[in-house]
Amino acid sequence: MILSAIGLALGLLLGILGGGGSILTVPALVYSAGIEPKTAIAMSMAIVGTTSAVGAIRKWREGTVRLSAAITFGLAAMLGALGGARLAALIRGDVQLILLALVMCAAATAMLRSRVAAPSTAVVRPALLALSGCAVGVLTGVIGIGGGFLIVPTLTMLAGLGMAEAIGTSLAIITMNSAAGFAGTVGQVAMPWRETALVATAAVAGILMGSSVGAKLSAAQLKRAFALFLYAVALFVLYSNRAVLLTLARG
Repeated sequence: MILSAIGLALGLLLGILGGGGSILTVPALVYSAGIEPKTAIAMSMAIVGTTSAVGAIRKWREGTVRLSAAITFGLAAMLGALGGARLAALIRGDVQLILLALVMCAAATAMLRSRVAAPSTAVVRPALLALSGCAVGVLTGVIGIGGGFLIVPTLTMLAGLGMAEAIGTSLAIITMNSAAGFAGTVGQVAMPWRETALVATAAVAGILMGSSVGAKLSAAQLKRAFALFLYAVALFVLYSNRAVLLTLARG
């Protein structure tokens, strides 16, 4: 029941916002389902990748996936995710959770400070877009996030996409990104495939529902509410790992 609820929440957020749900998947798996952090990170990438693929196919049929931006950003993100996943093998699981919590705080702050993005009129710079993709990919490999909360605003600013296209293209990129990150974890952890499939199935149902209702909801209000929730979860993760934080602070 808990795993299904985690998957449904992930799918709803991906369908409505084009990202965001994946950043909660790891702490939900760790603290609600009792899964070890490194296993939860690998599971997250498999679940998020599968769910995003379903959403991307739907958005493609609606004509809201910009293929050129997806390829430029996505291929660079895949390279970054492969490298990040290999780097993650050298980092303790509790340290990865602390890094995730800090990224959650940064994401929440960015959401509260930003307005609903409008298409940019700036000249598209593929090199800068690819560099951004690589950076997002590294985060995916290290802490198991899809990166949608970073991808959507980046696509509006650097690729000149409107919100609908940015969300659709983001789902395609998250699919590529998560697949590469998961490939980088092969051999590092033993995957609980049954539990992974259970969460992924619920998430697919959630993303189909989220895609249908997203247009009827206020994106600005959703972002604010989600940002505050991110802060709460991040503080909980940091508190749960306070002993590690104190050890790191003491050098």
